[in-house]
Amino acid sequence: MSDSGQRLHAIAVELAAMAQNGLNYATDRYDLDRYQRLQGAAADILGVLGDCDAGELRSALAAERGHATPKVDVRGALFDQTGRVLLVRERSDGGWTLPGGWADALDSPAVAVEREFAEEAGLAVRATRLVAVHDGSRRNGHGATPWHIYKLFFEVRRRDGSDPDAEPVAGLDGETTDVGFFALDRLPALSSRRCTAEQLRLLAAHHADPQLPVSFD
Repeated sequence: MSDSGQRLHAIAVELAAMAQNGLNYATDRYDLDRYQRLQGAAADILGVLGDCDAGELRSALAAERGHATPKVDVRGALFDQTGRVLLVRERSDGGWTLPGGWADALDSPAVAVEREFAEEAGLAVRATRLVAVHDGSRRNGHGATPWHIYKLFFEVRRRDGSDPDAEPVAGLDGETTDVGFFALDRLPALSSRRCTAEQLRLLAAHHADPQLPVSFD
C-alpha cells in the first residue's frame, strides 16, 4: 500500500473508532444517527482501499460494542537447532507466517500463543519470553482491516515431556495448509500483514542473544 493509502487507512480506522465510541456513549438520537453514518463512511473508505465488500465491513463494525480499543494478535517463533524458524502457510492468502492469531478473552497472552501454535502447527509448546510488542498498522500495513492491532511476538520452545522428534502438522484448525522450518535467508513468500521478514530477523536475533531488551512501539 502506498504512503497515501496507509494514511487514508489510518484515518478510516480512527473514524471507525470515533464512531464506535460515539455510539457507546451518546444518548441523543441525532448524535447516534451521525455516528452510524460516520461508521458507514469508514467502512466505505476501507472497502475502496481493500477492494472488498463495504457491506461486510459495515456489519463487522456494527457488531463491535463498548469503547474501541486495539485488538491483540499473538505470534510464536520456534527455532530448530540450526536456527531455522517454523512457519505455517495461511489458507486465506497463501502466504507464510508464524503460527498465531487473535487472543481470546480470559486467555493470558502466553496461553493464547501456545493454543494458537498447537492448533496451527500441531506442536505442544510453551512461551518462554516476550520479544516484541508492535503496532501492526505501522509495521505490517494491515490494509483494509477496520481494526487497530497490537502484535505480541513470543519465542516458544517445545514443552518438557513432549516428543522432541515430533513433526509439525498443519491444518488442525482448518486455517493452515502447510508447515515447515525455513532459514532466514531462504524465506518463502510471507503473509506480511501477519509477520514480516524484519520481524523474523528480530526474533532470530533475540533467539541468538537472550539478553536483548524487548522491542516495543
